[in-house]
Amino acid sequence: MSSDSTHSRGNSRRLDSLIQNGRLQRETSHTSRKRVPLTQQDAYIYALRAAFLAYLLQPRARRMQHVSAAPRAQVQRSTTSINDLVKDLSLIRDSKSTRFPRGFMEELDKRITGVLMGKEKMPEFSDPLVKRTFAAFLNEFKETKFRKSMEKDRKVEDLLLIFYSNATKELQKGKAPDDDGWKLMVDRHVALFVRLVSSTLKGNDWARDRPELSSRLQTLESKLLAHDQDLADASQRNGGAGGSTIEVEVPRSYEVKDMPLVRVVGRIFSQSYDQLQSDILKNKSVWTEKAALQDLKMYQTNLSLNNKRTLNSDDFDLQEGYEMWRKAEIPDLSQMMLAIIRSNPELAKSAPGGSLPQFQLASAAATDYGYTDMSRKLSGHFENGSSYIVDQPVDMSSLDLGDNTSHTEMGDTPYVFIPSHPRAYYRYVLKEALTYDLAVRDLQPPEADTPSTSLLSKQSTELLSEIGLRWRVPQFSRVVLFLDVMREKFQDQEISLETLDTAFTHVKEPQLENKKGNRSSLIVQSSLFDRARWTIKDHALAQQILTSLHDALLRELFDLMQHCYENKPPSIGPVMYILENHIYNDPLFAKSPEDLDDFTGQLKKSLHRKARDIYDEYLSKEITNTETEWEFYHVIQLGKAIVKLAEKIQKRYRKNPEIMGVNPLMVLVEEMFPAYAADARDLVSRIMNVAQGRDEEIPIQDGFDLYKELVEIRRVHGDALPDVPFGFHIEGLLEDFVWRWIHSTDASIIGWVDNAVKQDSFTVRTEHAGNISTDEERHSVSVVDIFRSFNQVVDQIVQLGWDDDLQYAKFMTALSKSIGTGLARYCELVEQSFVKEMDRITPEQEAAARQTRQEKWVQLAKDTWANKEKIEPFQFLPESLVKLNDIGYAILQLDKLEQEVGVDVLAEVIQRNAPPIAQRQRKVNNYVFTIKIIEAEDLKACDMNGLSDPYVVLGDEYQKRLAKTRIIYGNLNPRWDETVDITTQGPLNIIATIWDWDTLGDHDCVGRTSLKLDPSHFSDYMPREYWLDLDTQGRLLLRVSMEGERDDIQFYFGKAFRTLKRTERDMTRKITDKASRYIAWEGIKLSAVSNYFQRNRPPSILQGPTQADVTNALKPLFAYFDDNFAIMKQTLTDSAMVMVMTRLWKEVLVTIESLLVPPLSDKLSQQRPLTQQELDIVFKWLQMLFDFFHAVDEDTGMANGVPIDILKSPKYHELQNLNFFYFEPTENLIRTSEGMAAAAALRQQEQQARASRLSAPGSLTGPQFGGAAGLLGLPSTRRSKSIMLSRNLGTMKKAKEEKRKEAQADPNDDIILRILRMRPEAERYLKDRSRQKERLAAAAAAEMIVRQSLQAGGGRMASNLPRR
Repeated sequence: MSSDSTHSRGNSRRLDSLIQNGRLQRETSHTSRKRVPLTQQDAYIYALRAAFLAYLLQPRARRMQHVSAAPRAQVQRSTTSINDLVKDLSLIRDSKSTRFPRGFMEELDKRITGVLMGKEKMPEFSDPLVKRTFAAFLNEFKETKFRKSMEKDRKVEDLLLIFYSNATKELQKGKAPDDDGWKLMVDRHVALFVRLVSSTLKGNDWARDRPELSSRLQTLESKLLAHDQDLADASQRNGGAGGSTIEVEVPRSYEVKDMPLVRVVGRIFSQSYDQLQSDILKNKSVWTEKAALQDLKMYQTNLSLNNKRTLNSDDFDLQEGYEMWRKAEIPDLSQMMLAIIRSNPELAKSAPGGSLPQFQLASAAATDYGYTDMSRKLSGHFENGSSYIVDQPVDMSSLDLGDNTSHTEMGDTPYVFIPSHPRAYYRYVLKEALTYDLAVRDLQPPEADTPSTSLLSKQSTELLSEIGLRWRVPQFSRVVLFLDVMREKFQDQEISLETLDTAFTHVKEPQLENKKGNRSSLIVQSSLFDRARWTIKDHALAQQILTSLHDALLRELFDLMQHCYENKPPSIGPVMYILENHIYNDPLFAKSPEDLDDFTGQLKKSLHRKARDIYDEYLSKEITNTETEWEFYHVIQLGKAIVKLAEKIQKRYRKNPEIMGVNPLMVLVEEMFPAYAADARDLVSRIMNVAQGRDEEIPIQDGFDLYKELVEIRRVHGDALPDVPFGFHIEGLLEDFVWRWIHSTDASIIGWVDNAVKQDSFTVRTEHAGNISTDEERHSVSVVDIFRSFNQVVDQIVQLGWDDDLQYAKFMTALSKSIGTGLARYCELVEQSFVKEMDRITPEQEAAARQTRQEKWVQLAKDTWANKEKIEPFQFLPESLVKLNDIGYAILQLDKLEQEVGVDVLAEVIQRNAPPIAQRQRKVNNYVFTIKIIEAEDLKACDMNGLSDPYVVLGDEYQKRLAKTRIIYGNLNPRWDETVDITTQGPLNIIATIWDWDTLGDHDCVGRTSLKLDPSHFSDYMPREYWLDLDTQGRLLLRVSMEGERDDIQFYFGKAFRTLKRTERDMTRKITDKASRYIAWEGIKLSAVSNYFQRNRPPSILQGPTQADVTNALKPLFAYFDDNFAIMKQTLTDSAMVMVMTRLWKEVLVTIESLLVPPLSDKLSQQRPLTQQELDIVFKWLQMLFDFFHAVDEDTGMANGVPIDILKSPKYHELQNLNFFYFEPTENLIRTSEGMAAAAALRQQEQQARASRLSAPGSLTGPQFGGAAGLLGLPSTRRSKSIMLSRNLGTMKKAKEEKRKEAQADPNDDIILRILRMRPEAERYLKDRSRQKERLAAAAAAEMIVRQSLQAGGGRMASNLPRR
């Protein structure tokens, strides 16, 4: 460690010791005598002495004095002709160069005015006689008529002639007629005017455009000044009398008007001019240069003695600081004494040798500290600009003033110009100067050239600099005293925060002063900022200033923060700026953190009280005292007021959220929001109770508005106070409003659907050129309207932003049920209208309906005799096809809505929050039975052609129709494959009646059967198939499954999807039924080529049909398709068109299949097998129909019809495989069937074993024939189309794909059994195979029942249905 640092650390400890022992209370100025109270008169007198001394020391003014010469003979001088000179300007050819530029007259006016006001920088224009000549010209120049003429012509010669005329008149005044001396003066004044004109042109950058004019003006000026030497001739002075001029010193006047600093003292201390003059005259004999020099000698002696009449080493914390100050003080004193001697050389006559001391080299410290810069600055303010201070220090030790006072006596002698307590006197004068200057500044606006940060005027600054210099107050002491005065004024509320900031800035930022030769120096030396060189008293005072200002600023900040929640609070920026930039950044500031923490705590408590008071004001303003008048609106307005205030405070303190450790926003939230939460809970509960007591309902929208406002407040509360829970559960309090809205929506949704359908014309909308509608335009407005309503209903709940996931999921579940109800109603209305349009009668049928019974039989006989069986194409209505498009559009929109709602996520939320399974009480109120009417066999023939046109009607025991199938024309073994849902709350007996459709007369009953739907029989929720015998002959196959109607969003969406898909399927089937009859009767039949297969023809003439014959047989069918597809292509969407064609393809495959083999049964069939030629023809037809439905474009090769993967269905592959078995011997077919049966049984056993290991149900093989198994209704192998598998398009597509893969992966022997029905020798095998399937199905059913019972947790079979 260096010795300097050790010394510094030791001095710091000494400073701390001095502060603790009260050492700073002693007087550390130039004397140790007891300080007497300082009065204004004392300060005034000493300030006046310093100001008067500055007057004595300023350089003497000098003046020129004329000495007359002896008379001489007068010499005649010639003058220059102005006319000859102006001619030179008129010879310039270019008119532009001879004219002044536009705007020149105005600028010349300003320059001449500047000459008269003394603002012209060129010194030659300061002569009073020149000003008088220019004033005379200006009077005429400002005349309106002359001014307009000059601005119009802008000629140089005119302007010069006018000036010459005015100068001649003015200079001739008062001269004798024979006196020609003034004529040469006219030339000089005109030359000065030309010089001013040239300067104006150059100053405005006009001389570049008029170089010739500028050159001529310069020449003119030179010619006019050709006789100017005569003006300097001695014979021409004094009006031509001659003589000489000498420079003499102006004697002192001792008048206050010549003493600028004395006048400043008078203004500061409010002394009159007479009083100042009286005091000066009374004391001028004492306040002399000699007394000032004596003071400096005495001060120099005291400095060398290191006594207490000057600063000494005890006054500094560091010895280094004292030494540096002392080294700078000595040469500074020598300079000041030399300046006094130069001002009064008589004082130097007492020095040895009678001459001034010689200059010496400056010491190293002389430029570092001192007062010379301040003195030099001061000297520059006097008029002559010369300095009485020498830059180099000199040795004045040999100076002797002729007195015999010893050093000891000199130490006790008082100073004349230096007060006994310089710091106190300086502070007093500084305070008075600041008081006066600040008052004047407040009354008068600052001058343009005065900096806005200046607190002291220029005159006061000069006075204080002179006083500090004469009283030997160091610059750092002046700075500290300046801040101390500003501190006192701020505490006394005499200055503002802006003024205090200006004071700190003025002290901290060094200012530059321009010197001669464009040099600059710092007014405040580096020592000013090196606080190690300060005295202990200044150091301690600076700390006290910062501490006092800090306390005052904190009080100011505390008061300002009390208004922080008001609309227009006062700004705290100035206070914080001063604290952060001037107090806390200052190393001298030493405030303990505990004190700041105490202020933070007090401020926070105060703001809490303020926030509570403001909340009470809001509460009293928004909430009245009468409870019966309270409404949700008042609670909402109270919340909005709080949120608005919080947002305003957040925005106000966005950049600086914390003020001295206190966050106003956090305080506001901590105080207001919990209070509002508690009050809002009580207010809302009270309002609801009052409404309930009045048997009134609060508007639902009021509840929604209140919820949104409360949620916003809770959000702000959560962001600000994450660890503090909100006052109450908003959702639990306002849940009833949402349920009321949902119930209201549920009650209105049927009306919405009815109105939408009622106002819909079901027409295709064409909104673009070409009149060809796109798929998006092929649905009507009703389906758009209802889904717009559904989306608005859902958005209403979504926009609430309900913050309870379980409640939100329940709301959406209830809405999904209502939406499903609305869609079911829409499907019902659309399908009713569609069926009515599709079942309309033709004009021929309408005429036949008006015939009598006898006429009907006669017409029937005629038609039979004429073999009239041709079926005319059905004319589809565009509105009927648009209805099918609407159902397809509804499916897409429902799928979109399902995805937007997030059905699976909501179902998971409900499942996650549901009670454990052991605690649930399963209660099912409704049961959904899905009945699929598959097919019938061996029906009774009701028509004269030996066939029937059957359809099935399902009804309950009260004869209420539940469902109706389509009509299958001319078939005793029809297959419908139609599904219907029946909802019941308990057992239900259904009656199935098969009717024969007749064009004329009543429909005939083919047969009846019944089935009891008992939920207890379907407790395993597995599908069952029933072969029900009719009361006449034949039987009906039904597949029945049950599903409990659950309060589940997936269930409701699945039910709605299945309703739409079934409606779409039924409507599609209705369309295809119109074509299926023609396909069976007119399109695909072997009678078209039967003439080629007459078996009674001789073999010699037997000839098969040609390819053209085979093709022509299907031409009527293709023509029929083309006629019907035309209107469909113009109306149906692409997807609907493919769906209709796909359904027609299925009808084609069924018709082809009916030509090849009979339906599946355990009885022999009367249908005969085809020959090889007949079989080839059928398969040729199949290929032709395949190509027609695939519709490949010959040019592009692209398919425009049904996709190939749909055409190649399992049924298509069965027909293709039929070729391999059709002509096989019966024994081979039976052997192949037995092998397939054994393989199927083995697969079933493996599946059961795997299911047993996984504790899951296995796949079962259901009965396909009648008998006991059909009566028992055993579980089926077919997959049940449950509602949960139909909840969206994705699950439906997946289930369909799995069904397709399952059909392809599990081959069976059904096609072989159907071929064997045409072989009489296989009758016994058919019955044995039927019994085998029944046994397998029964075993599988028993296995499944036992497994489900074990999985339920009991050894006995237990039903999960409620006890009746």
